[in-house]
Amino acid sequence: MKKAKSSARRGTVRRILGLMKPYAPVLILSLVLAVAVVTTTLTIPVLTGQAVDAILGKGKVDFPALGETLTKMCLVLGSTAAFQWCMTALTNRVAYGIVRDLRVAAFAKLQKLPLRYVDSHSHGDVVSRVITDVDQFSEGLLMGFAQLFTGVLTILMTLAFMFRLSAFITLVVICITPLSIFAAGFIARKSYVHFRDQSVKRGAMTAVVEEMVGGQSCVEAFNMQEKVCGKFNAADEDLRRASFKAVFYSSVTNPSTRFVNALVYAGVGISGALSALGGGITVGQLTAFLSYASQYAKPFNEISGVVTEMQNSVACAQRLFDLIDEKEEPADADGAAVLKDVRGNVALRNVRFSYRPDKPLIEGLDLEAEPGRRIAIVGPTGCGKTTLINLLMRFYDVDSGTIRVDGHDIRSVTRSSLRGSYGMVLQDTWLKHGTVRENIAMGKPDASGEEVEAAAKEAFAHGFIQRLPRGYDTVIGEDGDGLSAGQKQLLCIARVMLAVPPMLILDEATSSIDTRTEACIQKAFDKLMRGRTSFVVAHRLSTIRNADLILVMRDGRIIERGRHEELLAKGGFYAMLYNSQFEPS
Repeated sequence: MKKAKSSARRGTVRRILGLMKPYAPVLILSLVLAVAVVTTTLTIPVLTGQAVDAILGKGKVDFPALGETLTKMCLVLGSTAAFQWCMTALTNRVAYGIVRDLRVAAFAKLQKLPLRYVDSHSHGDVVSRVITDVDQFSEGLLMGFAQLFTGVLTILMTLAFMFRLSAFITLVVICITPLSIFAAGFIARKSYVHFRDQSVKRGAMTAVVEEMVGGQSCVEAFNMQEKVCGKFNAADEDLRRASFKAVFYSSVTNPSTRFVNALVYAGVGISGALSALGGGITVGQLTAFLSYASQYAKPFNEISGVVTEMQNSVACAQRLFDLIDEKEEPADADGAAVLKDVRGNVALRNVRFSYRPDKPLIEGLDLEAEPGRRIAIVGPTGCGKTTLINLLMRFYDVDSGTIRVDGHDIRSVTRSSLRGSYGMVLQDTWLKHGTVRENIAMGKPDASGEEVEAAAKEAFAHGFIQRLPRGYDTVIGEDGDGLSAGQKQLLCIARVMLAVPPMLILDEATSSIDTRTEACIQKAFDKLMRGRTSFVVAHRLSTIRNADLILVMRDGRIIERGRHEELLAKGGFYAMLYNSQFEPS
């Protein structure tokens, strides 16, 4: 297990490095600037030592040499500031560029994932990966670019500067250094596991919050506040424990490395003092050595903090890569045909399908829908009505059997042409953030204003749209916030009225509309369905009396089929369903 986790972590780091390839020229330039920053920074202690040596004693100050040294120090400090600013600007550009590329890739992946993935994963967790985990990753990336480059260079170049002054004192520093490296490495390995667990728990809590906020009205209606709070508290407690462990291990890093760094400083002070007393170095050089000891020790503190933050970033990146690596919806078959001039002949032959292999849902389903016919699908909850719609649209592929449109197996045609041949109005409405006009014209973006208004009038939405603050240019919030359920459904109906597709799917399309408006909408649908193959899923059986064929489903099978009058005359399951809607309570 540990080997697998370690291998996964190394693979994630390699992928992160791969993301940097397009930015290689900028990275190289920032690395050059980092060398310049470190070089100028390490020049300051040398100049400080020269300034100290210029002050020989009371009344013995070499003012010309001191003035020249101070001038050099000012120039070096100015150059350091300029190099530092340029390096930071370049590293920020690279870091945010990589984050942008990663977020774009993750969102593009969501558009290619099959509906099965969306149905089987918490929406809150998916949102957490694309938003929160990417933000956490960017913070670690920025710290890595800003401090890791300069930190490593500072350590290496400081050793070179010290070695030039005194090989003996430098060896003392090198002998103590492994303690700091060992402490940082041990803590980094421990913190990675806990940071990954923290990311998972954060995603779980986001899912709980999104779920409960979205259903707040139901929570209050059923007095579930206490239970919901308990569920949130449990998720919050899991996140607290994971965060505590992650932060605890990461916080141990700094004092551990500071202790080792204090040993380095003490070692330099003692060995340097002995060397100065023996005439090996001057007092000014000892001053420079002590400055180098501080500068040498400081990057270890920074790098240990960077390494800890990078563990969090790698953990977040791995969750994001898991999303990006998900199996996409299978590509269209080679040479897939494009459906054109669709007549609407739909045939299902011996269709079998199940969401889980151990739990069959649809078995041996046969259906022939001739062009222009209205097919109603009825049955109890869970009998497979919506699943059948998903199969027709090829949101899911059949396990066996075939579905054909105008003689073409739908697996041999492009998904875009198949789905573009259907117009859908579902019970669950969805509207995007934008104007009313944009929402209606979603299926036909190039529609004129007159066409949009005509579709809205046919859907009986024109009246309430005119009463909105800016009419068709009124901006509605996410998922139609500010509109009633019935108004949102009318806009979805207008969307289909505008697109005028060759085939229709209506899944409880008037469930949120009042009875009077429903009667008017039904007339509009009758006009729209004329000459088009239509599949109508309905629970209110009074709305499908005029269907050409009614399919009665139960346990994934069609148990009855026929017209309304025929099925009532049989006195079977359909008659029982129909009569139950009119029985007195």
